[in-house]
Amino acid sequence: MGSHGKATAASGKKPRAPRRKKVEAASKGLGVAEVMNGATPEAEALAKQIAADGGHTLGMYREPLGGHAVVLAALPIDKVEPTPYQRDRSETHVKKLANAMERVGRFLDPLIAVHKDSMYWTPNGNHRLGAMRLLGMKSIVALVVPEADVAYQILALNTEKAHNLKERSLEVIRMYRGLVGAGGGKESDFAPMFEEPHFATFGAAYEKRPRYSAGAYAPVVKRLESFLNEDIEKGLKIREERADKLLAFDDSVVAMVDSLKARGLVSPYLKNYVVARVNFLRFKKDGHFDFDETIDKLHAAVKKIDPTQVNKEDVAKMGGVPAESSDE
Repeated sequence: MGSHGKATAASGKKPRAPRRKKVEAASKGLGVAEVMNGATPEAEALAKQIAADGGHTLGMYREPLGGHAVVLAALPIDKVEPTPYQRDRSETHVKKLANAMERVGRFLDPLIAVHKDSMYWTPNGNHRLGAMRLLGMKSIVALVVPEADVAYQILALNTEKAHNLKERSLEVIRMYRGLVGAGGGKESDFAPMFEEPHFATFGAAYEKRPRYSAGAYAPVVKRLESFLNEDIEKGLKIREERADKLLAFDDSVVAMVDSLKARGLVSPYLKNYVVARVNFLRFKKDGHFDFDETIDKLHAAVKKIDPTQVNKEDVAKMGGVPAESSDE
C-alpha cells in the first residue's frame, strides 16, 4: 500500500444517497409571523456593526427553512468583496450582466454577505458585485448573516453560473486553505462543503498548472479518492502530494500524445486514449485501490506504450469525451 492508503475509506464503493421522502405540502419551516420575528440578539449586534461600517439596516427577518436571522442592509460597495475561496470572476459574464442591468434599470438580487475584518465577504454574488462596480454604483443591497462560516457553506448553493471542473476544483482548494488557517478539523468533517474528494486534489493541481486537463484523468481519480479521516492541515499536504503525482503522470501522457501527433495522429481524443489505454480500473468494477500505487502503475504503463503500434482505428475505438480545453 502507498503512504496514504490508510487515510482513505476501506471500500471503493460510494454510499447511495438516501431517497427523499415525500413531504406534506406546507408542513415544515416557519410561518409568516415567525419569519417576521427576526430581531434576535445576533441580528441586533450585526445591525450595529453595519451602521458602524457606514451601512444601513433595511430590515430583519428569520429565513423560513432553518429559522436563522438575516439582516437586509444597504452596504457601501467599497466595503464588499468576494470570498477568497470561490472561482475566478468571468469578465465577459460581468459585462453582459452589467449591460442587462443597465437596460432594465434595476438591481433586484441582493448579495449574500458576512462581516469579516471590517469588510463584507460575499460568497455567491461575485458577478453581481462586479457588474455594479462596472456601473459605478455607490452602494449595494445584501442579505447579511451573522454566522461567518456561512461564507464556506453558501458556496454549495451558488448556481448563478454553472461550474466546470476547473472552477469547482479551484474553489474547493481555496476553501481548504482557508479552513486550515481557521483552525480546521478533519477533512471528512467538511465533506458536504467540498462535495467530492477529487475536487481538492485537482484544485491543488490546477494551482500549480493552470492549463492542466483534469477531465482526462477524472474517471481514474474519482475511483481512487475518498474523504480523508485526517486533520485538515495534514490532509492539505496529502492533496498537494497527490497533485504532484498527477502532474508527473500528466507529463508522461503529454509526451506520449506528442509522439502520436508526430506520427500523424491528430484527434481531440489522444489524451483520453492514452489514459484509457493504461487504465486497468475500467475492468475492475469493485474493490479499493491505493492512490499512490495506482498512479505509479499507470505512469509506468504510459512509458511502455509503443507509438509505432498505435493507429487511427485504435484511437477511434476508445471514443469518449475530449480532455477539456485549457480555459475550462
